[in-house]
Amino acid sequence: MVIGHRQAARQKPAAEGIGVIVGGMLGLLAFVLALTLSFASTRFQERRDGTLVEANAIGTAWLRAEAIDHPRAAAVARLLETYTPVRRDYVAAHLDTAVLAGLNERSAALQGEIWGHVTALVREQPNPVTASLMAAVNDVFDSATAEQLAFTTGMPPTLLWMLIGMTIASMGGLGYQLGVRGLSLRVLSVVLMLMWTVVMTAILDLGSPRLGSVRTGTAVYDWTMQGFRGGVSIPPLR
Repeated sequence: MVIGHRQAARQKPAAEGIGVIVGGMLGLLAFVLALTLSFASTRFQERRDGTLVEANAIGTAWLRAEAIDHPRAAAVARLLETYTPVRRDYVAAHLDTAVLAGLNERSAALQGEIWGHVTALVREQPNPVTASLMAAVNDVFDSATAEQLAFTTGMPPTLLWMLIGMTIASMGGLGYQLGVRGLSLRVLSVVLMLMWTVVMTAILDLGSPRLGSVRTGTAVYDWTMQGFRGGVSIPPLR
């Protein structure tokens, strides 16, 4: 704005031309904001859907393991009960490399133990029932891999820096235009900058897997663990 005032004092610039350029900059900024918001909301929805898919897969595998009357199946069910809170903690964890590495190692160890019991059971009893348990356990592991990918995919640095750079350029262009026109709208300019800052912060928060206040909920894992209580009861025939 100060530069615009000085420029207007020295000579009369083409205010209409400046308005067209600044309007184009603001329009392009709005497009980039919409693009960034779309990317961030898509990533957030992927993480949210991934938790539901993984929790449902764990619940299905547990029910199938409980339905099989075999010590190996019972061991699989107990291990899945141990595995679920580990996956919940992974989703709820903050950006701490050591903690995340420990949770991934724990998940991998439990997966190996579960798969060992399933392999032994299928070899001992190769039938459609045990095959369905193997398929369910495989879905559990696949969903964990998909969830890990979703939580490691954040905002691309190129898109982030493009948004910040275009915001600074647009704010500078708007201030220059106001200075050329001799307008001193300091309060409104501050309000506009605050609005831009809030919107950008919300978008970045939405797109960041483990930063900020917008986080993926873990209620679906709690609901799954509630279903473990008491095991499966077989009612008597009437």
